[in-house]
Amino acid sequence: MALRGGSDAVAVAETTTPREIFRSDYRPLPYRVGSVSMNFDIRDGKTTVESELTIVPGVGEGDLVLDGEADALTLLSISLDGKTMIEGVDYFVEGDALTIPSRVLLGNENDDFASRKLRTMVEIVPETNTQLSGLYKSGKMYCTQCEAMGFRRITYYPDRPDNMAVFERVRIEADADLYPVLLGNGNKVECGKVEGDEGRHYATWSDPYPKPSYLFCIVAGNLGSVSSTYTTRPSGREVRLEVYSEPENVSKLGHALASLRKSMMWDEDEFGLEYDLDVYNIVAVSDFNMGAMENKGLNVFNTALTLADPRSATDSDYERIESVVGHEYFHNWTGNRVTCRDWFQLTLKEGLTVYRDQEFSGDMMNSHAVKRIEDVNALRARQFAEDAGPMSHPIRPESYISMDNFYTSTVYSKGAEVIRMYRTLLGKDGFRRGMDLYFERHDGSAVTCDDFLSAMADANRADLTQFGLWYSTSGTPTVKYFTKYDESAKTFHLTLSQESNSDKPLHIPVAVGLLDKVSGREVVPTKVLELKEKEQTFDFPGLDGEVLPSILRGFSAPVKLVGSSADEEKDWAFLAAYDSDGYNRWESGQKLYTSLIFQTMRGVQSESNTMEHVYEAFQRTLALDTDDYSIQAYGLIMPSESSMAEELDVVDPVALHKARGDVKKSIARKFHSEIRAKYDELTSAMKSTGGEIKLDATSIGRRRLRNVLLDYLCSLKETPEEREAASELAMNQFQSSFGMTDRYAALSCLVSMGGEESVVARRDAALQKFYNDAEGDALVIDKWFSGKEAVLNVFCPDAYFDHLTYFFALRYLNHLEMCTAVQAMSDLPDVLDKVKALVEHPEFTLTNPNRCRSLISVFSGNAAHFHADGGEGYKFLGEIIAKSDKLNPQLSSRMGGALIRWKRYSEERGASMKAELQKLADMKPISNDLFEVVSRGLK
Repeated sequence: MALRGGSDAVAVAETTTPREIFRSDYRPLPYRVGSVSMNFDIRDGKTTVESELTIVPGVGEGDLVLDGEADALTLLSISLDGKTMIEGVDYFVEGDALTIPSRVLLGNENDDFASRKLRTMVEIVPETNTQLSGLYKSGKMYCTQCEAMGFRRITYYPDRPDNMAVFERVRIEADADLYPVLLGNGNKVECGKVEGDEGRHYATWSDPYPKPSYLFCIVAGNLGSVSSTYTTRPSGREVRLEVYSEPENVSKLGHALASLRKSMMWDEDEFGLEYDLDVYNIVAVSDFNMGAMENKGLNVFNTALTLADPRSATDSDYERIESVVGHEYFHNWTGNRVTCRDWFQLTLKEGLTVYRDQEFSGDMMNSHAVKRIEDVNALRARQFAEDAGPMSHPIRPESYISMDNFYTSTVYSKGAEVIRMYRTLLGKDGFRRGMDLYFERHDGSAVTCDDFLSAMADANRADLTQFGLWYSTSGTPTVKYFTKYDESAKTFHLTLSQESNSDKPLHIPVAVGLLDKVSGREVVPTKVLELKEKEQTFDFPGLDGEVLPSILRGFSAPVKLVGSSADEEKDWAFLAAYDSDGYNRWESGQKLYTSLIFQTMRGVQSESNTMEHVYEAFQRTLALDTDDYSIQAYGLIMPSESSMAEELDVVDPVALHKARGDVKKSIARKFHSEIRAKYDELTSAMKSTGGEIKLDATSIGRRRLRNVLLDYLCSLKETPEEREAASELAMNQFQSSFGMTDRYAALSCLVSMGGEESVVARRDAALQKFYNDAEGDALVIDKWFSGKEAVLNVFCPDAYFDHLTYFFALRYLNHLEMCTAVQAMSDLPDVLDKVKALVEHPEFTLTNPNRCRSLISVFSGNAAHFHADGGEGYKFLGEIIAKSDKLNPQLSSRMGGALIRWKRYSEERGASMKAELQKLADMKPISNDLFEVVSRGLK
């Protein structure tokens, strides 16, 4: 008999304003769960979940509150120490919470107790769970996603990260033919046929390590796998590694498995951290809100971050899979063994783990400079924008309505920059001492950002009190500099000042080197200056001539740097030529490009002859004799429109897009013969490999550079002759390419070509062949739906993504999704009409996050067309968001982020964007996730 329950509806705000939760609200649990046993009886149409919770005393006074979602759970029974409980007497259900009064737990004696056994049985319907939170069905597979608050959609439980319990026994029962693979956290301790029902089987899993409920996971499905073993070097433990997917995709799992082995070895070498279970499983899931999830011993991955072969995956797909496999593995210690006390501390695990995976990827790529360029590109394009918008928040937020909205670039990417600053200030050895002390103190605990800071400070006997302000300061700080050379004293003076949203000065590490202003020789190697006041002057004595400072080397702090030199463009050109710091050399070139693009947009030319500086820098980079093709490629790529927009008070996306295109075309015309010669040289070198797709840094860099050059060559399409030549060149590469990287890059050029019948015929033929060759491969067709900027990111990635970010659209593309993505970023004037038509395509569905992101979110990132006059792009997005919110609030709220920065645009554009936000805000019902985004956006 059902005691409580309902349909699996979306949690919504109808007539009452959703409650805002504050960091200051935190209180320890008066009662907590010490251990858990569960039984899942999975049957089509319903799943029964039995739980036995060992309740033990916590801290302070209060009742036992179990979180749930009433619309997802049907309560069938509840008992305490074997005695059936009566609603309204022994327990109360109000809204989503089930409360057991303290008097019931204490009993008649009203005294302390050692433990109580609380048993519940609930019924859930995974098949109708379109939110993809909790237990849901993806295709023919059942799986879970419990971070941040999905476990409460499975059963009643204190669903918060500071309740770390041992899940002693989790039994999963299902149809043996339909779901032959049953997986859970920890180690498998038992399996077999169900007695009395030969058609069903079970598996029991046990995890000996305490964990919060957000790390819980089960999977049931018909899965294939690849496997290996790894012997840990500290203790010699043999660990079985297994990566699962649907059987037809097993051949694409090898790279993920190899990446896991590399990750385990790297963590042992760099941090002395060893894996602690007998098995490590990864499962690829196609319907997934996140990128990947670090569930203890059972990671669940978006298929786009697991499946790879040369036919369907680009070089960046391979690099990204390796990075994210590393990220989730590294969470075993920075997130699982030591977790967050509350969700406001999310950056404690995510910022730290992002930093760790960035360092891992830099080592695997054998180029930390390339990795740093990619990471900073992403930070500036996404996180700086977030800092400047209505969703701005510190890396440790002070409040939220829906925690899902705070899996942000700020928490992840800026959080990683804060960790990097610890490393910069304390040095490699000091940082390692701090990490060792952190684990020594807090293994098995749920802690705070302050605990991490204390470990770093205590291990190094350092005062980091002022540094702690980074955790509570929103917005992007600005560092300004002024220089003076005192010839008589042979001393160079560097004055730094800072501005931020903090009432007190931040502790900012500024890495600086000095170059001789005549020869370009480095006269003072990199030195870390600690800016701790509003303004400080640093002296460099003993210099026999004028020098040029290279400031913020390696992007040593997440700040905006502003100089005061009257000859700054000349200085940038000098640094672009001579700076020994790879990142700053690239950064100086980017500043030159940006200056020229802004001048072009405004119809002015500076007296410093910016165009000649850009030409000189481009020519010098193109002529480099180097095997580091990736650095060379990045030196030739102009800044993205999104990163440049952050430097403008009022953004005109159409004008910015045109100016960037005009500069690209001027460079392509000026150096056409040199670009073509280099392109042909690289093509010949690649043909000599006989079609083998190698994944070493040199081969990846060579393809990256060649595709950058192709993009320049194909930008020339003003005349029929140019369009014919460009389309023929791109089509030749499309037809002759052996791997997805070059094929997709060629398609990205073709998709924005129109005009003559022959040009259109090549474009359409390439699109059709790409779609046909996908043969139903979802990852490739998603690429087909999207477009050119997305493609550019495939071979020149400009973003780090994990978990929840709306720019999944640009990064997590499988073959089917490639087919989607390649059209949503077309530069043709009818792109919106094509996107609307693709929404009606039989391969498109709003219920699959990858598919939706590959078309809708990619189009909203196609700034010049999304923001086209008339506001039709905004109306289209608003309609899609309204439909999506009824299915998947996490997805709808992410898409809503494209509308909230309306104040950055012209009055007409801003009014149209705001009107769409208001329509969404007026919806009845509206999910809490979307309500939080649109309400902040309307302020």
